[in-house]
Amino acid sequence: MKSIKKFVKMKTFAMFAIALIFSAGVNAQNQTLTLKDALNYALKNKADAKKANLEVENSEYQIQEVRSRALPQISLNGALNYNPIIQETALPGEVFGQPGTTVLVPFGQEWSSTGSVSVTQALFDYSVFTGLKAAKSTREFYILNKELTDEQVIEKVSNSYYQIYIQKQKLAIVDSTLNNTLRVKNIISGQYENGLAKKIDLDRTNVKVSNLNSQRQQLQNAVTLQENSLKFLIGMPIATPIEIPRAEFEAVPQILAETPDTSRRTEYLLLKKQETLLEFQKESVVAGYYPTLSLSGNYGYQGLGSKLPYFAKPADGVYWSDYASIGLNLKIPIFTGFSTRSKVRQAEVDLKKIAADLEDTKLSLDLDYENAKSQITNTLLTINSQKENMTLAQSVLDDTRNNYQQGLTSLTDLLDAENALTEARNNYSNSLLDYKLAEIQLIKSRGELKTLLN
Repeated sequence: MKSIKKFVKMKTFAMFAIALIFSAGVNAQNQTLTLKDALNYALKNKADAKKANLEVENSEYQIQEVRSRALPQISLNGALNYNPIIQETALPGEVFGQPGTTVLVPFGQEWSSTGSVSVTQALFDYSVFTGLKAAKSTREFYILNKELTDEQVIEKVSNSYYQIYIQKQKLAIVDSTLNNTLRVKNIISGQYENGLAKKIDLDRTNVKVSNLNSQRQQLQNAVTLQENSLKFLIGMPIATPIEIPRAEFEAVPQILAETPDTSRRTEYLLLKKQETLLEFQKESVVAGYYPTLSLSGNYGYQGLGSKLPYFAKPADGVYWSDYASIGLNLKIPIFTGFSTRSKVRQAEVDLKKIAADLEDTKLSLDLDYENAKSQITNTLLTINSQKENMTLAQSVLDDTRNNYQQGLTSLTDLLDAENALTEARNNYSNSLLDYKLAEIQLIKSRGELKTLLN
């Protein structure tokens, strides 16, 4: 009876353990990752995209910092001084009714304390107004920089994603070839046992199977490394298992229109905004020629005496009094040793340099589009050629396999036909990858990388 109960308990425990293992297996399922999913994940989690968003946020604080220069500046000031030795000043004795003598009179008290509040308001400062305009343009610059960063992330992730897909296609090709070779091996093995095949044929088939297994392992490692690279590019934890869906990528002919408007490209817009910032920088330097006008006010309270002034009264020898002042401050620059002029000329040189960069960038972007068009055209021709070659290689293999089964051809011909088909399939996969990479470059040259998110 005890043994039966023990058996029931062990069976229950085993079923519970199996349930846990099954549950863990379900939770550990690979995360299906489409290209759209990968791109959106990257824009939310990749460090580059996060930093670009933070730069936009930080630009708001930069605007507030510059705006503060146009607002009143208020400060509280306080001081407590003890003078163990009071400075004396020589005065004529006539002041004290002692003509013909000089009297040393101490000026000040042993203790002094002051507390004041001061206010300064800029009435006219050209550099402040220029700084406000520049700060707003800086925010626009960082927004454009974020757009460019997003596009760079999209380009890198898309390239990596397609490379994984092609590697998996090659892996599927090797698996298919391996399965076919194993079937041939089984046939030859049966023939060899019945004395209808040579041992060298069986050995050659075994070598082919071994080579295919080695090639399969190399491709599997390449897929793993490429998947890890993709996870890094999108900011995903490396340990997260992913699955690239086996969707069929097609080479869809692109509409090759006239050269797109370069002024719409983010790279060009970013340089134009940088040019605007350099113009504001020049204006801020020119502001050094302009006068500045500000209003200031000050109010304070002072205590003097032979004792610590705090909480003391005139009866204690401590006297308190307040004071105030209002001033209008005007500063007119006359001569700065040609410093301002030199800074203005430096700013003008920077503007000339950015103009040269704009011209060069426009040529470069136009070149990218023309190269992408040529690459698209060439890869389409290659894909069509490789597809025909693949169909022909399949036909040759079918005929050779049929002839081999009828004893009309050798094993060498059969293996060569299989190798030719595998090579044709791999060439087709490589040409498809070349097309997808060229397609990305064409979309990029049109300034339409964000359309991959749809």
